[in-house]
Amino acid sequence: MSERKAVTKTTALRYARSDRAAKKVILDELCALTLWHRDHARKALRQALVLKQVKPRPPRAPVYGDDVIEALRFCWAVQGTPCGRLLAAALPDLVPRLRRFKELSIEDGTAALLLKIAPATIDRRLKGDRGKLDPRGRSHTKPGTLLKDSIPMRTWAEWDDAVPGFVEIDLVGHEGGNSRGEFCFTLTITDISTGWTETRSVRIQSPEMGVRRDQGSHRGVPVPDPGDRFGLCRGKR
Repeated sequence: MSERKAVTKTTALRYARSDRAAKKVILDELCALTLWHRDHARKALRQALVLKQVKPRPPRAPVYGDDVIEALRFCWAVQGTPCGRLLAAALPDLVPRLRRFKELSIEDGTAALLLKIAPATIDRRLKGDRGKLDPRGRSHTKPGTLLKDSIPMRTWAEWDDAVPGFVEIDLVGHEGGNSRGEFCFTLTITDISTGWTETRSVRIQSPEMGVRRDQGSHRGVPVPDPGDRFGLCRGKR
C-alpha cells in the first residue's frame, strides 16, 4: 500500500498538468501498475494533490502532579540528592518508612504514583533543583582579546620551568549558582617547579584586591621571584 501511495503522489502532478489524451495514457499506466479500477485510480490521483490539514494534538495531562513532585523532592533530599536510578530503587522502602513515622504526609494515590515514577522522569523533574545544589565553583573570567594578546602562549616544547619561582594562578568563584552580590573566591597559587601551593580566600573580584591578596600569598612561597615575573603577572591579571 505504501508503494502504491508513493507512485500515486509522483504521478498526480503530471496527471493534473496533462491534456485529455495524456491523462488517458497516465491512467492506463497507473491501473496496470497498481491493479486499481480506473474510477479508484482517478479518485486517488485527485486526493494525492489535496493538502492534508494536521490537527495539533492536545497536550497530555501531566501524570505526576505538584503533590507528587513535592514528595519526590523531599525523598530526594532525605537520600542525599542521589541520581534518578538510585532514588527510584530506594523509594519502595523509603516512602513507607517516611509515612509510618509521619515524616511524609501524602495520600495513598500520591504514594502509589511516587513508587511508579521512572528514573528518567526523576532526573528530568529534579534537574532544576540539582542545579541549585551544585557545590562546584565556577570561573568568572570573561574572554577578551586584550588578555590573549598580552599573555604569551605556552606549548609543550617551551615548558621548561625548572627554576623555582614561576607560578600559575587560578581563581574560582563560590556563588552557589547566583553571581549577584558579594561572595568568596578561592585563589590558588602553585609553583611549577616545586609544586608548592598557597590558597587564599578573596571576598571581592577586583584588580586591587587581587593584587594585594596575591602579594600576601606569594610571601608564603619559600622560593625567590626571578625578575619579579610573578608581579608582572599580577598586574596583567
